[in-house]
Amino acid sequence: MKKIISKMMIVGALLTTLSSCEKGFLETNPTDQVSTDVLFSTTKNAWTAVNGIHRLMYNQIFGSQAQGGQSGNMLYMDIMGEDMVFNTASSSWLLNEGKWISHRNPNSGMLFYNYQFYYVIISNANMIIANIDNAEGSATDKAAIKAEALTYRGWAYFQMVQLFGERYVAGQANGGLAVPLVLTPSNEKTPRSTVAQVYAQANKDIDDAIGLFAGYTRTNKSHFNIDVAKGIKARIALTQQNWADAVKFAKEARVGYTLMNNTVYQAGFNDYSNTEWMWASRITSDQTNYFYSFFAYMSANYNSTVIRTSPKSINSALYNSIPATDVRKKLWDPTGTNTAEFPIPTSASSRYRYMSRKFKVADVSLSIGDVPYMRAAEMYLIEAEAEARRGNDVLAAQALLPLAVNRNPSYTLSTNTGAALITEIMNQRRVELWGEGFRFYDLKRTNSSLDRTGANHNVSYANVLTIPAGDKQWQFLIPQDEINIGNGVVIQNPL
Repeated sequence: MKKIISKMMIVGALLTTLSSCEKGFLETNPTDQVSTDVLFSTTKNAWTAVNGIHRLMYNQIFGSQAQGGQSGNMLYMDIMGEDMVFNTASSSWLLNEGKWISHRNPNSGMLFYNYQFYYVIISNANMIIANIDNAEGSATDKAAIKAEALTYRGWAYFQMVQLFGERYVAGQANGGLAVPLVLTPSNEKTPRSTVAQVYAQANKDIDDAIGLFAGYTRTNKSHFNIDVAKGIKARIALTQQNWADAVKFAKEARVGYTLMNNTVYQAGFNDYSNTEWMWASRITSDQTNYFYSFFAYMSANYNSTVIRTSPKSINSALYNSIPATDVRKKLWDPTGTNTAEFPIPTSASSRYRYMSRKFKVADVSLSIGDVPYMRAAEMYLIEAEAEARRGNDVLAAQALLPLAVNRNPSYTLSTNTGAALITEIMNQRRVELWGEGFRFYDLKRTNSSLDRTGANHNVSYANVLTIPAGDKQWQFLIPQDEINIGNGVVIQNPL
C-alpha cells in the first residue's frame, strides 16, 4: 500500500488502529498529494508536513460541525465541567456532552473524534520523525522539524491519556490501560499501553524536543518553540503531581511573555499577537472555518445558530466569587439585559444571565478569531498551584501575585494557607481559563467531583449535576470501531 501525503492536511496514511482506514484515500494519489519520498527529500519540503499539522489544529476533517480541530476538544472539556452553563436546549450542539452521555457511548462521534483527531496528529508526527534525518538540508532545520513533530506527538499522547486512561496518581503503578503507543509509521494492530507508559513516552518526546529546540526561532505562534515545549512539560508535571518540575518548567516557559493589560483583556481573545499568548492558531479570512470555528460556538457576536439560541454563561457561584474590582468580572453579564456592553447577533433575541463576552469576532460576518492554546497566565497558575500543593504557601502566594494583581489592581498578597490557598488558586484558574478547554482535565487530575449544584445550571439541560470523584465515568470509552477492527487486540474500558 503506497503511503500518500496531503500537503494541506494529512501527512501519513491513517493507522489501522484509528478504525477508519478508507481504501479510496489510501490507494489514490490526488494532485494535491505527494509521496513520502518527495515530501521528505528536502527540509524545505518537510516544513510543508509540519505546516500540515498546524492546519489540522483548526481544520474540520471529521464532518461534525463542532469538531474544528483542537477547538472541538476545548469545547467538550469545558461543557463537561461545571463552570460553563448550557442555558437552553434550543440548539442540540454539545448537549449530550454536557449531559455526560457522549463520552460513555462507544459509538458516539464525539468519542471517535477525541480518539482519531490525536492519532491523526501522531501519525503525521511519526512520518516526520521517521524520515527527516535523511532529508537534504541544514542540521538546524532538521532539528527544528523533528522538535516540532516530537512536541506534537508528546502533546497528543498527553491529551489522550487524560481522556482514555485512569487518573495518574504519583507513587502508584498507574498500570491501567490507556491508549496504544504507536511510535513509527505502521498499520499493525497495537494493544493499549498503560497509563504509566504513555506518560513516560509523552515526557520523553517533550524532553527530546526541548533539547532540539535550543537556538531555534519560530516564524509565528502557530509553531512550537522551546517555550511552548516547556509549557507542555509543566502541564504534564502538574498532572503527574511532580510539583518540582511543574514549578521549574512553568517559570522557564513564560520568560519573555508579558501579561496583557486590562483593556486588552476585554478585546475579545481573538488575536495571537497578544503579548501573553504563547501558542495559538492564526485564522485568516481565506481560511475561515464558518460554522465549525471555535468562535461560531464561543463568541458573543458571530451569527451562528448556536450563538443566537444558546449563548454560553458562567457558573453563577463562580461569577459571584470574583471581586468587583477584577477586570474578569466584566466578561459576563449577571443581569442578562446589558445590551450596551454585551453584543449579540442582530438576528438573535436570546439573552441569559451571566452570559459571556470573553470571545468576540472582529468582523461579525466572519467566524474568524485566533484560537488560544497556551498563555503565560496559565504558567503563573501552574507554578502557584504546584508550590501550594507541596506545602510552600509563601512561594505559592508570591507566584500567584503577578497574575492576580494584573487582573485586579486591588488584590494584595494572599495570606491564605493550606487548603484555603489551594482553593483560592484553583478559583483563579477557573476564572482565568474559562472557555479555554481545561475544566474536565482539571477536575479529573485533582480527583475532584463534578458539582453543578447551587448555581444557574438548568436541570433540563444539565441533567447530570454531580459525578463522584474516581467514578468510572471519568474515563472515556474506546470507540467501538477500534474494538471491532482490533479483533481483540484493543480492549474496552469498564462500561
